[in-house]
Amino acid sequence: MGPRRPHARPATRITEAARKAANGSLSHRIRLPGRQDEFRELADSFDAMLARLEAHVAEQQRFAANASHELRTPLAITQTLLEVARGDLERDPGELVDRLHTVNTRAIDLTEALLLLSRADARAFTREPVDLSLLAEEATETLLPLAEERGLTIETTGGESPTVGSPALLLQLTTNLVHNAIVHNLPEQGSVRVTTRTEPGAVVLTVENTGENLAPDLVATLAEPFQRGTRRARAGRTGVGLGLAIVDSITRAHDGTLTLAPRRGGGLRVTVRLPAAD
Repeated sequence: MGPRRPHARPATRITEAARKAANGSLSHRIRLPGRQDEFRELADSFDAMLARLEAHVAEQQRFAANASHELRTPLAITQTLLEVARGDLERDPGELVDRLHTVNTRAIDLTEALLLLSRADARAFTREPVDLSLLAEEATETLLPLAEERGLTIETTGGESPTVGSPALLLQLTTNLVHNAIVHNLPEQGSVRVTTRTEPGAVVLTVENTGENLAPDLVATLAEPFQRGTRRARAGRTGVGLGLAIVDSITRAHDGTLTLAPRRGGGLRVTVRLPAAD
């Protein structure tokens, strides 16, 4: 019998962990004891990779479950409306059509939002020069009638802010932020402020809105999918709960950072930092 190979057991443990991961089990960890050698370094790296994979899969499962629930809601409402109409033939068909149209529009909006989120996560877009300040002006101009309807004022300031990315996705990001600032505002005499600026190596978009005081723990969850901030003041349509989640995804896809913070005196400040164009 020949001499025992010194690293037979560590290699066996790593191989077993790899086999379990290949079979779909991501909860197993090697946790290799002993001195810090190449096997220990490999095992620790493998454990870290498994932890990231497990967290990513869990996040995707939660998202899929939430998306299924959200999509099921308008379908269930549609079914109920049709069943009621079938049982009451005297009911005004125009009212039914209007309500079905509203529900269907929400389902379409949600589906498009999910597709947009998926596109950003996959980074499936062409990058080209973009001026963030022009997108801010376009978004505020588009949403100005909505702000005026709610008695809000919008102020847009800032100079040229060149970055590189998808104009369509970055416009969606900016529009989502401005729309969010409008619908989650004071019931009257509120305001929204949109600013762009440049920093060394970065361009910065900030959208601030007045509103009620927000707890830090609530603010920390607002960029999660389907989080609508149920304790926040809102008026009109509530959206599909993906506005800030899409902003977060688009920001990360452009190698940027998203920061949410409660404003002193109430409301929210959202800051997006993106790499500046060379």
